[in-house]
Amino acid sequence: MSITAPITAGSPATAFERLLTIMSDLRENCPWDKKQTLESLRHLTIEETYELSDAILGADMQEIKKELGDIMLHLVFYARIASETNSFTITDVLNGICDKLINRHPHIYGDVTVQNDEDVKRNWEQIKLKEGNKSVLGGVPNSLPALVKAARIQEKARGVGFDWENKEQVWEKVEEEMQEFKAELDDANTEDAEAEFGDLLFSLINYARFVNINPENALEKTNRKFIKRFQYLESKAAAQGKQLHDMTLAEMDIFWNEAKRK
Repeated sequence: MSITAPITAGSPATAFERLLTIMSDLRENCPWDKKQTLESLRHLTIEETYELSDAILGADMQEIKKELGDIMLHLVFYARIASETNSFTITDVLNGICDKLINRHPHIYGDVTVQNDEDVKRNWEQIKLKEGNKSVLGGVPNSLPALVKAARIQEKARGVGFDWENKEQVWEKVEEEMQEFKAELDDANTEDAEAEFGDLLFSLINYARFVNINPENALEKTNRKFIKRFQYLESKAAAQGKQLHDMTLAEMDIFWNEAKRK
């Protein structure tokens, strides 16, 4: 069997055509690729997306390039599967996104005037409603991680003008939610404390938005920092022949503070 895809590609269009040709070869001839469905690919796509996220946070451009390729393969794969049932083709997908981008950028492809990116966001949400979306929040996926979901909800609400006027107001809300959370804890009311904790997190995410901090990125960087310091602690303990569960907190703090200084 010969592979019909060209070996070299000198332009984006040629390279994309090459990928489509290889996808056809694999779908027709590879036992694994022939077996795949939209559903079987779904969890793999999610995994690839997280791998791209890791590469971005690690500022690893070569890894980003590789992961983008993996995701591009998945997009082409979905379209290929859909074409086999005459549902849609990759051409339909590409023309669909092109049409949507043109329609939602009237300040570029029409006669609308905008002053800044906030105007663009407001127009985007208003156009989506005209396209048939019943709610501004309707486009927020239910399965998004809660922290990312909260940020997207707030961004979309802001897009139609439902927002605080300044960051000082938001910080007052953070402090208010902190007091309400503490009050429920003091009363040992676990269920209400959970609700207030959710309100506190939501308000903190809101404040992060006002000071241009991405809460998901901030938390993930803290996660990575903790992991790095904890693994340093483990390695130093092991070098002295010790197990963490046999050490006192004071002993562990010595290594932890060393890790922080490093």
